This record gives sequence, structure tokens and C-alpha cells, in this order.
Amino acid sequence: MVAAGLPVRLVIADRTCRALDIAAASGIPAQLVDRSRFGGFGAAFDRHAYTVAVTEALVAGGVDVVAMAGFGTVLGQPIHTAYPGRILNTHPALLPAFPGWHAVADALAAGVAETGTTVHVATLEMDAGPVLARASVPVLPNDTEKTLHERIKEVERTLYPQTIRQFIDELAAKAGDEAGAPSEVSP
Repeated sequence: MVAAGLPVRLVIADRTCRALDIAAASGIPAQLVDRSRFGGFGAAFDRHAYTVAVTEALVAGGVDVVAMAGFGTVLGQPIHTAYPGRILNTHPALLPAFPGWHAVADALAAGVAETGTTVHVATLEMDAGPVLARASVPVLPNDTEKTLHERIKEVERTLYPQTIRQFIDELAAKAGDEAGAPSEVSP
């Protein structure tokens, strides 16, 4: 996002990751909202409390549009209430095909000739929001889950920033370029 010249106001991560390092190197505020503080990855995970913590950080950071990238936690109602229709996400398949956590493996198992990446508006239902953009990637005969996923991510690295920019521009146009028009994103 930063390399694409998008105005990033805040980076939030659910685990230690490269995005935090990029934010620090770019002078962008960043915050780790660690799942372990909310029950970790099992049945004890408190999704509501975690979502409230993430949402409060975004609101406090003055974020207008949320762009999820590699965020491994499905968030609950509070963020959708605070950012209705303004949470973007990517998925490594051509939705509605292969929704869920194992999209690349599912595409390979299905023997499809192509898959790809989808940018969509995130909703409470995983991978079910309105599609904003898609790009296809061929499935090659010797592809593994890793090689195919890497090619999908290469395409996503171009498609996602372009789609975010278009989304922000459309929001600004709808707002009539009034003060406070959405202009910032948070991956």
C-alpha cells in the first residue's frame, strides 16, 4: 500500500508481521493487537472483545477506509457498524468460487484451469461481500499450493492498490469533496 502511494494512516496487525516493519520504516503509526490477549486461537477466543479493540484503534487513528491484507482474523459486528461498506479485503480465488481459508488448495483440488484474486467489500459473512475487482491467474500443470499462491499474490499486489485508490476516489466524489471525505486507508 505504501509503495503504491496510498495514504496509509495506521497499520494494525493481528500478529507480528512484515507490515509492522514497513510501517515503522515509513513513519506510519502501527499497532499489534495480539490475539493472545483475547484468548488466542481456540474456543476461548473472544472475537467480540478483539473486534472492539481493533475498531477502537481504527477510530482513534482517524481511519476512513479499512483495507485488510493478510489479516488472519475474521472480525465481528462492531467494525462493520463503525465502517459500513468501507472494509476492503482480498481473497486468493475468483469469488464466489472457493471461499474460505483454503481457496488455493481447493482450486488445485478442483482441477480448474484458472483461479485468481478478488477484491471485495468485507461483510460479516466470510468472502461474501460485493466484488470490486478480479484478476485471473492460470493454474499451471506443475503448480503446487505455494507456487500458485505466489503468482496470485503477484497479481494481487497490483490489483489491490488500484482498487483501493478507485474506491477512495469514488467515495470522495460521492461526498462532493467535502471536508472529511474518506482519503486514508489502514491495512
